[in-house]
Amino acid sequence: MKIMRTESFTRDLINVQNDLLRFAYKLTANHEDANDLLQETSLKALDNEEKYAAETNFKGWMYTIMRNLFINNYRKAVRDQTYVDQTDNLFYLNQSIDLADESTESSHDLKEIRRVVNALPKEYRIPFAMYVSGFKYREIAEKLGLPLGTVKSRIYFTRQKLQQELKDFR
Repeated sequence: MKIMRTESFTRDLINVQNDLLRFAYKLTANHEDANDLLQETSLKALDNEEKYAAETNFKGWMYTIMRNLFINNYRKAVRDQTYVDQTDNLFYLNQSIDLADESTESSHDLKEIRRVVNALPKEYRIPFAMYVSGFKYREIAEKLGLPLGTVKSRIYFTRQKLQQELKDFR
């Protein structure tokens, strides 16, 4: 019984590879990353073969594994790039937002975005800067000592303001 199930599982896994690769490319928009994600998904499925219920949708199960791996990898990448300001006076949080590296800073669009963001009051600019840097709403609320709803509404307001002010740049 176990051998039959393993053969069936392996056959199903091989049959779904092309569909998974296309899905991986849609998620990553990069061929190498898509191949890596496909390989990681296949290994995860093989490691967890005993958790698959034979009567369920195999392809859906595989898509779920791939999507979850992609999300976890994305969150890890964002977390690795997030800078936590550990200065006593939160010096770096009070800096103006650095939206791009120095090589593109002279572009008119970035100057306009920076102008609009920096013109916002501090209570809107700081939560937005933290959000753009990768902080989650709850982390921003805790760091700034604000209610979660206040943080969400300030970030929403800032987005609306940016869209309104920058509508000519779409």
